[in-house]
Amino acid sequence: MIEQDEATAVRKSITVDAPQARAFEVFTAEFDRWWPRSHHIGESDMAEAVMECTPGGRWYERDAAGNECEWGRVAAYEPPDRIVLVWQLDSEFRYDPDLVTHVEVRFVAEGPDRTRVDLEHRDLDRYGDDLEKMRTTFDSPGGWNGLIEMYAAAVIG
Repeated sequence: MIEQDEATAVRKSITVDAPQARAFEVFTAEFDRWWPRSHHIGESDMAEAVMECTPGGRWYERDAAGNECEWGRVAAYEPPDRIVLVWQLDSEFRYDPDLVTHVEVRFVAEGPDRTRVDLEHRDLDRYGDDLEKMRTTFDSPGGWNGLIEMYAAAVIG
């Protein structure tokens, strides 16, 4: 299992000019500020992206009418070092409570005002026949590549 996951996980890393605690805060508490409105699963436009910053908290979207669409849960919340999110969207980007993949984000201080952010989306083998489709999607400019760039821009913006 470990060997397969090593080959299928998507990993991204970026360095931001911010203290570790600030880098963590922007990713978590200010999640709505940088998550693109185009990345939603609800039928209506997204009004807000929400991350409940506590173990067991939800992360989800809310539309203008107040309807909520689940994305998953917060598995670990360890400021300012790391957060682990349970991603429960299937290959059609619909919430599936039985599907569990993990997004782990680590914040590594490289100085007082510089932080390396390492993101790993793993357990992609759980997509079964859709593994390559999802790995390609997550590894694309519209996936974690672009999302981590948007996050980095929000840190300095």
